[in-house]
Amino acid sequence: MQAIHTKYIPASNVKGSRIKATSDSKLSVTISYPHEFSGHLVHFEAVKALVAKHKLNWDISNMCYGGSSDGKGYTFVFCDSKV
Repeated sequence: MQAIHTKYIPASNVKGSRIKATSDSKLSVTISYPHEFSGHLVHFEAVKALVAKHKLNWDISNMCYGGSSDGKGYTFVFCDSKV
C-alpha cells in the first residue's frame, strides 16, 4: 500500500506558505498554498500535484485520509485494505 504524507510549510522571508506531499517511495512535490480551499482539501491539492508531476497512474478519487501525528498535515492512503 502506498501512502502520501503532506505537510504545511509556513511562509519565509522569500517564499509564501506551501504544502509538501511525499510518497512512501520518496517522490515529492511542493505547491503554493491554495487559499481557495480549506482543511484537508488544501493538502489533497498537493496529492493531486504529486500524481500529475510524476505521471503516476493512480486512481486517487477514493483515498482515505487522517491527520498526521505532528499535526502539520495529513496522510492519504488507498482504501484497498480494511481492518
